[in-house]
Amino acid sequence: MSAVRTRFAPSPTGHLHIGGARTALFAWLYARHTGGTFILRVEDTDAERSTAEYTRLILEAMAWLGLDWDEGPFFQSQRLDIYRSSVAKLVASGHAYWCACTPEELERRREQALAEGRKPKYDGTCRQKGLGPGPGRVVRFASPLNGATAFDDMIKGKIAIDNAELDDLILLRSDNMPTYNFTVVIDDADMHITHVIRGDDHVNNTPRQIAIYEALDLPVPLFAHVPMILGADKTRLSKRHGATAVMAYQEMGYLPEALVNYLVRLSWSHGDQEIFTPDELISLFDIVDVGKAAAVFNPDKLLWLNHHYIMNGDPARLAVLLKDFVQGAGFEPRDTAYLERVVKDVRERTKTLKEMLEFGAFYFKETEPSAELKTKFFTPDLVGAFRELIKGLARVNLADKAQVEEVFKQALETCHITFKQIAQPVRIALTGKTVSPGLFEIIATLNEQVIPRLKKALACMEEKT
Repeated sequence: MSAVRTRFAPSPTGHLHIGGARTALFAWLYARHTGGTFILRVEDTDAERSTAEYTRLILEAMAWLGLDWDEGPFFQSQRLDIYRSSVAKLVASGHAYWCACTPEELERRREQALAEGRKPKYDGTCRQKGLGPGPGRVVRFASPLNGATAFDDMIKGKIAIDNAELDDLILLRSDNMPTYNFTVVIDDADMHITHVIRGDDHVNNTPRQIAIYEALDLPVPLFAHVPMILGADKTRLSKRHGATAVMAYQEMGYLPEALVNYLVRLSWSHGDQEIFTPDELISLFDIVDVGKAAAVFNPDKLLWLNHHYIMNGDPARLAVLLKDFVQGAGFEPRDTAYLERVVKDVRERTKTLKEMLEFGAFYFKETEPSAELKTKFFTPDLVGAFRELIKGLARVNLADKAQVEEVFKQALETCHITFKQIAQPVRIALTGKTVSPGLFEIIATLNEQVIPRLKKALACMEEKT
């Protein structure tokens, strides 16, 4: 068999969808698994809806996921002469013809066919007229009238359709623009694609496209139609189920490796293994192992995976990623070393980068405790203990846990109180809330911010004396 060549061909009419990303991932993995080539093609012939901005965002999403391409991106809008030349060949060989039927005539015949219980497909009125170009005319493919078109889908198995069911689909619209089912054949043949991996919403297009391949005497690639992704209610995944755009997950603080790991497990598995490194995926993935059944998107499972990667990720890398969220929230910029300490402090209790920032906001801006917390915890009987703490902490290295613990021990002994009595008031003084990372970890990270915050709490206590 010739070297494997797969492709991903998004339309820049919107953001990269989760379903499209999984298809791209499967095509990319299969190319990498076989030592083949992965091609990126942008299907931008819909001039009204395609935009350069969506193209940029799709490429950005691909890069974020780590789906690098070997060739491209190729743009269909730059290949129009190639498509029109191929249309001319089909017309010349009798495999296509010019059609002058108006939209009104087509609608009238469609309604009549439905009323008579017939399939509302084009009835071939212009098929034998030998028409040429003209205003409002289109070029239609002369679909085979007899027999059947069959193919062996690498996921779904053998699929066949009677040619009588096929329509004489339009190849060239009246505005001289080629249509999807035609351009995809020309592109895949011209780019020597050996394996077309795409969503199973294209299954019905495949027999039509195979007929075009055969009419042009082009080699027919192998097809693998990936099952769709459903929401929890078993309907097609949409915005009502949550975010569907890939980059929305970046904005929510997910890691690309978590999303890749999650997407590959939708309809594909390797035993009971849940966590895969990129090298493991490339080694183990084969498109023939993808299941036929639709997959259900489970946000909780994705969140679990993301927490796994946050817990096991390189703190230095996570710190760099967290920096964008810190700046985006308008907080004062911090150096990477500080952010790395924050990551280590909060990641056990947070599942996304965004949660890291929300849970650990006190690291970047002093959080004023509520009046209720001040009343309950900043009590006059703790004045002496806070004074001792402040005095002792001013003399030690706050990043040294042993030294800080010794200061607490001495203050507690001097004031005859327990750690439990002082821990929560200190926590609230430093963070403004009752739940936080470990107290000594907070002190080590906040460092020079610790004493000023403790002094504010002490002042509050002294006002009550």
